Amino acid sequence: MASSREKHRQPKIPTGSYPQEEVVNPRGTEEVPSFSPARPNEPAREESCIDLMEQVVERENVLGALRRVEENKGKPGVDGMEVTELRPFLVQQWANIRSELLQGTYQPTPVRRVEIPKPDGGVRLLGVPTVLDRLIQQALQQVLTPIFDPEFSPHSYGFRAGYSQHNAVQQAQNYIAQGYRWVVDVDLAQFFDRVNHDMLMARIARKVKDKRVLKLIRKYLQAGVMTGGVCVVSEEGVPQGGPLSPLLSNIMLDDLDGELMKRGHRFVRYADDCNVYVRSKRAGERVMESVTQFVEGRLKLKVNREKSAVDRPWKRKFLGFSFTHHRQPKVRVSSKSLKRFKDKVRITTKRSRGQSMAERLDILNKYLHGWSGYDRRAETRSVFVELDEWIRRRLRMCLLKQWKQPKTKRKKLVSLGIPEEWARNISGSRKGYWRLALTPQMNKALGLALSRSS
Repeated sequence: MASSREKHRQPKIPTGSYPQEEVVNPRGTEEVPSFSPARPNEPAREESCIDLMEQVVERENVLGALRRVEENKGKPGVDGMEVTELRPFLVQQWANIRSELLQGTYQPTPVRRVEIPKPDGGVRLLGVPTVLDRLIQQALQQVLTPIFDPEFSPHSYGFRAGYSQHNAVQQAQNYIAQGYRWVVDVDLAQFFDRVNHDMLMARIARKVKDKRVLKLIRKYLQAGVMTGGVCVVSEEGVPQGGPLSPLLSNIMLDDLDGELMKRGHRFVRYADDCNVYVRSKRAGERVMESVTQFVEGRLKLKVNREKSAVDRPWKRKFLGFSFTHHRQPKVRVSSKSLKRFKDKVRITTKRSRGQSMAERLDILNKYLHGWSGYDRRAETRSVFVELDEWIRRRLRMCLLKQWKQPKTKRKKLVSLGIPEEWARNISGSRKGYWRLALTPQMNKALGLALSRSS
């Protein structure tokens, strides 16, 4: 049977064939239907008692969701609709979609499977919903978050307003400074792919009584994944990629937070990354055993015993960071994060890469801006100094390779203010590009002074 999404899909509308104004017009505008006016086939509601689904499809809520989806952009789902096509589509079809949501008959479309390679091997499976389903999920999330989030544990830092990965790392640092110098690093194996639908829905139903909302969330969980043109039904798991999945993951793991708080543990959790800090290895082993029993027995999830461990915090990584072993520990970039960083820079600055230096620098600067924006939390500044020197050496190596001929090298170096004799030594040398990039002559020609002046 064709999905609701397919029923409502219209042929692409030529520019100019629909009113060029906001999807949601002011009340009374006849050209384009508003999100908010009641339809004859919609259930009546009292002004003093608005059901949850009515809040989901309320005009301002949907407008906010629409703006958020447009800001996030993203790739199309299985139907191929781009984010830029969403507004004109809603102009034509929102009244029918809204009616189906209120009646509980809306049918989501399967997600598109995307595989993202993990840094340590394997792949992360993402499910990309259609832009229409992203809009509806975002509208759901905006209504459900105020219901669930205020009662989440203060030790839960993932996907919450006012919380961040840097906050989680700082709290972990505080625990270590207080003397909790052993960490129980619990890794949940394929968490998003293993969530039990019945257990998740039972936890949502504790606070959500609107059966239409519960039915719609279950439909999203069971919408399936489109792989190779075939829809595979989802019997468990929460597809990563939709606006609703982060909230659902926090709802599912809130019981784990409550159990750890009840036992008085010092812990930090970001999504499915959970670290418990204790004073001794023996205490850590007891905690690991009890947490594993709770996760696998009560939550029906799986602990990855190969990646989980009881160890010193400075020997483990948490959200891309680690710590020094000092009594007052400092935050540092983890060795695995540094390796990934260097591997990425090596690819960008590979001397056989066929691109101009301007293009190379543009790509490199974008990556460095994003990386430094996150890893600025690290307090070991010497690492950044070393990385800066290493990157500049790789760029000098690329320039030497691009100059190719000894004559060109000599002219370029002289034009950069190097004495003629020094330029001849470099241009006539048989040493490799990487070795020459570290010579005093190259440092003087392409050093910090030149970088700052340019």
